[in-house]
Amino acid sequence: MAELNQGIDAPASVTVPDRPGLEGLEDKLTARWRSEGTYTFDPETTRENVYSIDTPPPTASGSLHVGHVFSYTQTDVMARYQRMCGKNVFYPMGWDDNGLPTERRVQNYYGVRCDPTKPYIEGYRPPETPAKNQRDWDVISRQNFIELCEELAVEDEKVFENLFTQLGLSVDWNLTYRTIDDVSRAVSQRAFLKNFAQGDAYLAEAPTMWDVTFRTAVAQAEVEDQERDGAYHRISFHRHDAADEASSRIWIETTRPELLASCVALVAHPDDERYQPLFGSTVTSPLFGVEVEVKAHPLAQPDKGSGIAMICTFGDSTDITWWRELNLPTRALIGRDGRFAAETPEWITDEAGRQRYERLAGATVFSAQKAVIEMLNETGETEGEPRKITHPVKFFEKGDKPLEIVTSRQWYLRNGGRDADRRAALIERGNEFTWHPGHMQARYTNWIDGLNGDWLVSRQRFFGVPIPVWYPLDAQGEPDYEHPIVPDDAALPIDPIAQPAPGYTADQRDVPGGFTGDPDVLDTWATSSLTPQIVGRWSRDDAFFEKVFPFDLRPQGHDIIRTWLFSTVVRADALNGAAPWRNTALSGWILDPDRKKMSKSKGNVVVPSDILAEYGSDAVRYWAASAKLGADTAYEVAQMKIGRRLAIKLLNASKFVLNLGATADSVVRDAQGAAVITNPLDRSLLRQLSDAVQQATAAFDRYDYARALNVTETFFWQFTDDYVELIKDRAYGGHGEGEKESVVATLATTLDALLRLLAPFQPFATEEVWGWWRTGSVHHTAWPGHGDTIAGITAAGSEGDPEVLTVVARALAGIRKAKSTAKVKQRTAVMTATIRGTESRLAQLRGGVADLQAAGNVEHLEYSPELTNPESDLEVTDVELAPAEETPAS
Repeated sequence: MAELNQGIDAPASVTVPDRPGLEGLEDKLTARWRSEGTYTFDPETTRENVYSIDTPPPTASGSLHVGHVFSYTQTDVMARYQRMCGKNVFYPMGWDDNGLPTERRVQNYYGVRCDPTKPYIEGYRPPETPAKNQRDWDVISRQNFIELCEELAVEDEKVFENLFTQLGLSVDWNLTYRTIDDVSRAVSQRAFLKNFAQGDAYLAEAPTMWDVTFRTAVAQAEVEDQERDGAYHRISFHRHDAADEASSRIWIETTRPELLASCVALVAHPDDERYQPLFGSTVTSPLFGVEVEVKAHPLAQPDKGSGIAMICTFGDSTDITWWRELNLPTRALIGRDGRFAAETPEWITDEAGRQRYERLAGATVFSAQKAVIEMLNETGETEGEPRKITHPVKFFEKGDKPLEIVTSRQWYLRNGGRDADRRAALIERGNEFTWHPGHMQARYTNWIDGLNGDWLVSRQRFFGVPIPVWYPLDAQGEPDYEHPIVPDDAALPIDPIAQPAPGYTADQRDVPGGFTGDPDVLDTWATSSLTPQIVGRWSRDDAFFEKVFPFDLRPQGHDIIRTWLFSTVVRADALNGAAPWRNTALSGWILDPDRKKMSKSKGNVVVPSDILAEYGSDAVRYWAASAKLGADTAYEVAQMKIGRRLAIKLLNASKFVLNLGATADSVVRDAQGAAVITNPLDRSLLRQLSDAVQQATAAFDRYDYARALNVTETFFWQFTDDYVELIKDRAYGGHGEGEKESVVATLATTLDALLRLLAPFQPFATEEVWGWWRTGSVHHTAWPGHGDTIAGITAAGSEGDPEVLTVVARALAGIRKAKSTAKVKQRTAVMTATIRGTESRLAQLRGGVADLQAAGNVEHLEYSPELTNPESDLEVTDVELAPAEETPAS
């Protein structure tokens, strides 16, 4: 990284364009920054000098939306500030291109679907025009499908990089990675194997949340509740020892009558007197005639429905808890395809029950429910009309059908879901880094407290990081899951489906006495959770890793605290024994005009290339940086227009200052240089500037960049709208060379500081102006609160009263208002006017009265302590305007 330039270097001459504009700046300056390596990280550094960012890798599956522009700009603003504070900024960019989103995009884009049993076709190309109906899509091999995923992901990533470059992200584009490339696969597999060796990764057969559309297991963190219409059905089980027909019926209410055939028990609360006599006895299920025991458990809710519920394997997570804690049998019927088993289960022994099950065999859940309700009505084992409700139903966050619970063998990582001590340790890790905003930490803690199982990391997909294990086969060809075979570290990355297990040959695959490869891939979060290790070169370059880890910043959306943030903490805790960062900055959502989150799935997103083309990058960045961290923010074109106006005004104000003869040498940098600034109005401006610098710096240091922008912008408009309007006559020499020298030094000093203050927010306009009168890049100069850049401002402003400029500007506004009311031109002369104010206000006014009279074209001013408005401390009254013909030409 180049050393910070304090801003004293100047070109041979100041060159200001006749008509400065924003058009073309993005292309011109991004090319320059790339060729000059402006944002290149210098690895020859110490940890103390580094500011490292664990940049979110966007999902490379289609297109970016305006939410990406919003959050990535906020990160970039902070990166640019740290660079100007002298930090060697490690700012990489990755692409999250493995996993389900990429698979879905490839399927829809090319019109193909994967069947692992199909043979590989060398040189396969998909149809030029994909079939509209999925049934007509090409069915291709696993390897052909993976090749198409690789191909499309690379093309998408080129588009993403171009857009981020246009936005002005100060990323080091030499530090890019993909979550599916050889490096990421090796790191991900190495971390998994280390977790396995430590006992943190394990294989288990258990009830699993399952998406029947994608036919893959789903982790708890990927599950979301969606409100759906449903109904409670009142159904009767039967006692054997009842005195009469009425008392023989035990009524339960359920929203899932289709699961009757998988019922394993009834359950009621142990204190519920209605059912205490039944505990330990058996009842018979309707339709299928299966005997089940009545159990007691405190999770049963006496006030819900009839107070007694059926336990099925498995209808929901509570069923799993009851099944596990009451040691119940497993009677699973719904398969991975979401259909009921084709064979009648052995536990249904009643002949009538077996015949009824035949109506469900192979049916979807929807069809099975319809058939069960019909049979219940036929047998009279239901009562009344179904009670309609709206209730939360669990969905995979990327799915469109309710999840089912199926029993399957999966890999898990320990994350505290079954271990109170580990949960406490992970909560403590959250205390080791600072949260911005602080209240977001509660989401992290609450998530950990609510965990009910370990992290399921295996997925039944194709495009992902393969789980790096094989299983030996016994003499009957059955896998020995208790003794998985693992690869040597030097062999990583490996694909157990394509490569033989160590010690075996390829022809021993899937034959008795041979081996079989694990067919699954790791959850995409299992790789994304390793972004600090991937970009930090963990396990590949220990010295480099120590320079960047723990990272200084993890920026991300607040909606993935439970997934990306938590999973990264889990991995760093297990692999490195540390928290992965020192700070986390959480961005909010972008909301549409109806205050709904923008998302591609909802179809309400704005394409960022359109707004960048229309308003310019600096304008869009201004809108993004105006929002505080953690705040959900409305998409506002009006804010972008304000940002564009700010950038244009910066160009024009800079042109005015530099055309007056201001140069790099005009900028005051120490107490000696500040001596040239003698006018009270000039000193007042620099006092305000000094205050603004201190406030903006303090805001940035607490990650409140929005406050820093607000402070800077407020000062900027005071400078351009008030100060510049007041000093024009003096700047052109109307009050002598001494006064001109004072104002030019003030203008140059202020412009120098403003360019630095605005550089993180509007990098293109500030860099353009910097080049008019400076060498190098403004983004490699010192922040005005660092080095000697603040000394001259402080020295000149120390004797200044910040209110002088404010009061004089108010007086000028009063004079201009009088002219507007009289409907005369602003250049109309004022023969006389009275300024009424408190003693302190009038004293402040006299510090800039000469500039006030020149700017307002005022011949004579009277001063009076008598105010007409008791609520005011300064008034302009008795304005006498010269006749129009007596106003000199301007």
